[in-house]
Amino acid sequence: MSERQDFIKGRKPITFVDLFAGAGGISEGFMQAYTDTKYYDFVLASDINDNCELTHRVRYNKQMGLKTDFLTEDIMSPTFLDNLLEKIGNREIDVVTGGPSCQSFSLSGRRKRFDKRDGLFNHYLKVIRALRPKYFVMENVKGLLTKDKGRFKVEIMREMRSIIDDRAIESFFEFANRLLQKSTSRFLSNAYLLKLNMEIIGNEEDATNHKEHFFDLLEERLRTVTRQIDYKISKSNVYINTIRHGLTLLRRNEQREQITSAVINEKTVSNIDNDLFADKINNFIATFSDEEITASIISAFEDVEELKQAGTDSEELKHAIQLYSLSLDECIEELGKFAETVQMKQEFDNVIEKIRLYNVEQIVLLSSDYGVPQNRERVVFIGSRNDQKPILEIPATVKPNERVCVYEALHDLDFIGNGETCTRYKKAHEHPEWQHLIQQRHVDGVVADDDNAKKYSEWSREGRFTHRFTFDCSPFYVKNASELEGKLHLDNAELFNHQTSAQNDDVRRRLKVIAEYGGYTDGCKIELKRLGLESNKRNYFVLKAEGQSPTVVTMPDDFIHYSQFRAMTVREMARLQSFDDSFVFQGKRQTGGEKRKSEIPQYTLVGNAVPPLMARAIGNEILKHIK
Repeated sequence: MSERQDFIKGRKPITFVDLFAGAGGISEGFMQAYTDTKYYDFVLASDINDNCELTHRVRYNKQMGLKTDFLTEDIMSPTFLDNLLEKIGNREIDVVTGGPSCQSFSLSGRRKRFDKRDGLFNHYLKVIRALRPKYFVMENVKGLLTKDKGRFKVEIMREMRSIIDDRAIESFFEFANRLLQKSTSRFLSNAYLLKLNMEIIGNEEDATNHKEHFFDLLEERLRTVTRQIDYKISKSNVYINTIRHGLTLLRRNEQREQITSAVINEKTVSNIDNDLFADKINNFIATFSDEEITASIISAFEDVEELKQAGTDSEELKHAIQLYSLSLDECIEELGKFAETVQMKQEFDNVIEKIRLYNVEQIVLLSSDYGVPQNRERVVFIGSRNDQKPILEIPATVKPNERVCVYEALHDLDFIGNGETCTRYKKAHEHPEWQHLIQQRHVDGVVADDDNAKKYSEWSREGRFTHRFTFDCSPFYVKNASELEGKLHLDNAELFNHQTSAQNDDVRRRLKVIAEYGGYTDGCKIELKRLGLESNKRNYFVLKAEGQSPTVVTMPDDFIHYSQFRAMTVREMARLQSFDDSFVFQGKRQTGGEKRKSEIPQYTLVGNAVPPLMARAIGNEILKHIK
């Protein structure tokens, strides 16, 4: 065991689980975080990809000597939650972190409607409901806030707020029953209570029974309404049939979900997007949603004059039908409206504060505010259980005018040539014009000149874990899990993942022209065409030595080195993300085309990661607040 006992002594372990762990950016940051009285105990990580597990096992099991477990399984698998709970055992989990795949709503790519990956969020919340941690953190791209004109963010907040505290259920239903009896009809009161039971009752069988009673109630009211109009119209009118058949469709939600899940899966597998099939398939999927079915039913009411004449019975039926597609949070909002009409708002607020298990805050973070040499914006949703202090912000650790720049992060790695692999640190190229940019800093990026301060490059080389670990073994690299078990790994190097591709003369000339223009501008493209050096790539970013990098991506040739006119190495990208040099990215360096989705090479591991120093700041803030 390499964990230092003098660090652990007197500190309480705070357990955490990292879902969608990827390379381990959040894990790395949380393991760096600590206070005088607390530190993180890394229980388990999970991801769907074998190379993520391989990278984790080398880092946390081999180097750090931890017993951290790893679950390699799709979170949407029907066995995932059971397997997760089995691995966790009887341990209480204090914090859950995770970032469901952001590709389907990233600002940097074309968004896909009804992308299968959007469902990952709901499965993430299933884990939260099962583990009920004191805090949970969901990280994602800032573009999530504007997806579907902000509707997606609203739905996310509603679902998070709909996680309920079991201890308050009885008092909630007692209040709801009193409120509804005082404020509405018996029919609507029964409809609301059945709907609330559907949403709140944890037992699936009981929830299904409440759903069946709910639709029995609606169909009985529909029969009451149709008895008031001409028999022939009630049986053959297309709009009344839409209402009747629509209720049947709503009732059969499991069957609809099976159909749409299969269609969405086929759409994903067949890569249906930006073609003549996409809109037709999307429209079919939309037609089967609760919202679309409900909208068609309500519209049908407006097209039958006889239904309008049915008065209260018809209006209450419409209200109850619309109730079905609401989330628990929306149902609670409706109860709030009733409470206002009967002067029960104060009691309502008190009851709702107790029934909601989590307070949720949405916070936009800029990674360069936390000592990361990169302007990567991310949104984090932090859920604080109702017995914990809410976290309203993650205070910046670095002033805007003191942010770590690209040159600080990379200057000592500037010794590699074209098509070269370096496994030792060497003397770097000197750039006197930028030397003044290098500053002494604390680990979190704060500029300082005391004994605890080092250069960013020194922190990267020496590591940010010396306070907690004496590694069981030196860093090493393996291609796959069988090499790890067979110990056929490279263990005589001091530097890893620092390799450049062998670029031909035309590529190097192209990158030089782009660098000289300061970017892939229109003027640059004209010059490249004149020289016969055009490129089909949409983006090239020339790193500026004195500034921060843009968001690190998974494509190495998108970035051009600030002085060498070449693509970046994995290690350089990792420095821009704030990974220690001792963190070795395992497996293949890169792959092409569709393989990149399934194999998760080193560049993808780096590009998709949460910057550890930003995660460290989040982790520290939770440690300060957690009881």
